[in-house]
Amino acid sequence: MNLSQHLDAEKIILANEQIVQLENFASLLHEWNQIHNLTGAKTIEAIYANIVDALYPLTFIDKPKTLLDVGTGAGFPGLVLAIALPQTEVVLAEPLKKRVSFLKYAAIELGLSSVSVEGKRVEQVEHAPFELISSRAVTNTALLLELTSRLCDAKTRYLFYKGSRVLDEIEQMPHQLSYDIVQKNQRNYLYIKNETC
Repeated sequence: MNLSQHLDAEKIILANEQIVQLENFASLLHEWNQIHNLTGAKTIEAIYANIVDALYPLTFIDKPKTLLDVGTGAGFPGLVLAIALPQTEVVLAEPLKKRVSFLKYAAIELGLSSVSVEGKRVEQVEHAPFELISSRAVTNTALLLELTSRLCDAKTRYLFYKGSRVLDEIEQMPHQLSYDIVQKNQRNYLYIKNETC
């Protein structure tokens, strides 16, 4: 299946230009990954699966004007969301140098002028509060909220890409959250709406 077919299957609607950018991103990542081992997704098909995983929340979240992605790694979900949301200012926080190099190169190569890459841990990022803070497979929910507490306000929402332990993490929170969990394949998308900063 090509990327368009994958996106159609999940009812993810993008412009042709964005689909081409995503295909170019997949090619770039595939090429870099053979040398630098940036991600476990070793084939174009596996990269496409990760792209669809990153984009699926666009079917249920509010589109933000500003987005912070914590621990972007090889670009999931932050760089992929940046391609799909060209009007959104996107900051990618990633401390590992080889991944930072790839993210910066990919952003330039793909013409993503709304993307900036912060080669540091998220607690060192200086920025006004974000409308959406996302993260995939970085740490537990409570710690993510704590690490980003200087970068949020009452309007900030959170999108965390989680596995099977998401309910345990929510139960361990010191206070109640207003949230939705959307399940798709092996993924639990945790969408938090009311974390008070």
